Amino acid sequence: MAIQSVVRVPFAARVLPGRVYYGWYVAIACALLMFVGVGVGYYGLPIFIKPLKEEHGWSTTQVSWAPTIYFFLSGLTSAVIGPIIDRRGPMLFMTVGLVVNGVSAAFIGLVDELWQLYAVYFVFAVAYGMSAGVAVNAIMTRWFIRRRALAMSISSTGVSLGGVVLAPVASRLIDAGGLELATPILGAIVVLVGLPVVLLVIAWEPRQMGLFPDGETREAARPAPGSAQAAQIRRWSRVEAMGTLGFWAVFLAFLMVLIAQTGYIIHQVSFLEERLGSRSEAAFTLSVTAFGSIVARLVVGIFADGVDKRLLTVLLFVVQATCTLLIVSIDNVAATWVLTLMFGFTIGNIYMMQSLLVGELFGMVSFGSVFGLISFAGQLGSALGPIGVGFLHDQSNGYGLPFTVTAVITYSAALVILFARPQKERAAVTSALTAPAGSPGSGGGA
Repeated sequence: MAIQSVVRVPFAARVLPGRVYYGWYVAIACALLMFVGVGVGYYGLPIFIKPLKEEHGWSTTQVSWAPTIYFFLSGLTSAVIGPIIDRRGPMLFMTVGLVVNGVSAAFIGLVDELWQLYAVYFVFAVAYGMSAGVAVNAIMTRWFIRRRALAMSISSTGVSLGGVVLAPVASRLIDAGGLELATPILGAIVVLVGLPVVLLVIAWEPRQMGLFPDGETREAARPAPGSAQAAQIRRWSRVEAMGTLGFWAVFLAFLMVLIAQTGYIIHQVSFLEERLGSRSEAAFTLSVTAFGSIVARLVVGIFADGVDKRLLTVLLFVVQATCTLLIVSIDNVAATWVLTLMFGFTIGNIYMMQSLLVGELFGMVSFGSVFGLISFAGQLGSALGPIGVGFLHDQSNGYGLPFTVTAVITYSAALVILFARPQKERAAVTSALTAPAGSPGSGGGA
């Protein structure tokens, strides 16, 4: 049965130029949401680690449990709400999640005990899982099919822009007044930027505004039986999806690669501070990484819809693993900056490929349900990475061993992703989802 779509025309649609397909405005709005949500929630983590250690005397392993909690619980939250988003949309989750996200971020600098840090990150994680990740990717998957890669490259640019802008801002605020000054300001930014975007700009899907994916006409939006577009509106149960080889290939590959990628990024500032001579300069490497991510993602977004996404993902994995090994092996400042930029070319695209592969394999109707599970795998990997690297660092008294291990894991993930082939279509599908709200065949309840 088709999902009921409530007519909702956002305020922005009444004032923005109508000659531009509204989905592109949604893509930019989602970029702003990711800018504040991920800019503070993801890129803030590496900046916070060393000040937390210095201010409270905690070990690397103890502090690394905070981002581990954050990634694990945000992934678990995504897995739980994914099916609900498919049925009801993400708007309520995003609104509540953004407010709680900002408030919990503000409390990071106010903790005195280790358990308080873990408690704050628990709430922080749930809020992020509600307001980003699955919600944003589900929105973009519904607004675009043919030009999905380009649209997602725009929306996910906010992730890297958060690193370019908010990582150095956080570092300077910490230098000026410690975490007690930095985190309340960062939390306020999340709410003041994100909430108006959700309330005034975002629409869950084009049907709410009488539109079709990619700005197509009714005739062009009607899928031919057996076509790739028809596969987009097949409904998958989680059991059916988990019965495919493609699901497990994506699940395991991104579990592995995000163990490695996040393990490196979270410890990047601590690792490079000694080599570069200052925390501010080391923190700036996050901006370089994020800048590289922005440039590469926009470039890849232009052509990714027309290439084999599995092979493109393999290439990204191999480049990232090689950069990690070279950064550890070559103790040269100039080479460090170049390799950091090259590493950045891969990170945003890896996250984008995760969404694109799920959308290609399982379509848009059940995207939230399936991507919630895949996202949980990725977040579980992101949870294991920082604590694993922190543990190996403490055991080996350096970052050489843990980062070599992460590179090997990434190479292995490149082999696994080769098995992520589309399932042959077995069931008839309906084109009901492509009808605008209120048109014949558009809707009953879930």
